[in-house]
Amino acid sequence: MDFNGFDRPDLPSAVGGVDAATRSVKIMIAGGFGTGKTTMVRAVSDIRPLTTEETLTQASADVDDLIGVADKQETTVSLDFGRIAINERLMLYLFGTPGQERFWFLWNGLFKGALGAIVLVDTRRLASSFRAIEEMERQKVPFVIALNVFPDSQHHPVEEIRDALDISPHTPVVACDARDRASSRDVLIALIQHLKDRSALALEPR
Repeated sequence: MDFNGFDRPDLPSAVGGVDAATRSVKIMIAGGFGTGKTTMVRAVSDIRPLTTEETLTQASADVDDLIGVADKQETTVSLDFGRIAINERLMLYLFGTPGQERFWFLWNGLFKGALGAIVLVDTRRLASSFRAIEEMERQKVPFVIALNVFPDSQHHPVEEIRDALDISPHTPVVACDARDRASSRDVLIALIQHLKDRSALALEPR
């Protein structure tokens, strides 16, 4: 895959283990509470990821919606951060968003400079990702939908999912296992391809 055209900071020399010739791209990983954002960052990152998880306590029981994720014991309160080299020319910086409504005020700052996003969706709780999709559209950030397959998830045709989420027919929908590095990497590659396709379309003569 050709990665020409992606943003690259003009670095004078290697910084933080990243060569100056490497293009770097900021990617968001968003979604509802408990959809697997932290899990994906941990699975795919080449470095030890930065996470800001805190233990869920009884005090948050009336604040956080735990329906469908009753076994969840920790939650992201700020962001997750990781990094992955797709190849020697393209480095992705991954920023995972907090999922609970009480932390959504952080999203505006996190999305600054993002080239694209993955919206993780739990098909057992589609409504939990509506807010993330709305935010992508409001911020005008291109995105792909990643259906995180949980052990008790039921299979649904892609078009049914697309209709239920009310997303454009041009928005890719892919299945994944956020726990698996190769599967998560495939989602990132699907996003990069989507961004390239959009760029090529924008450059076509009218």
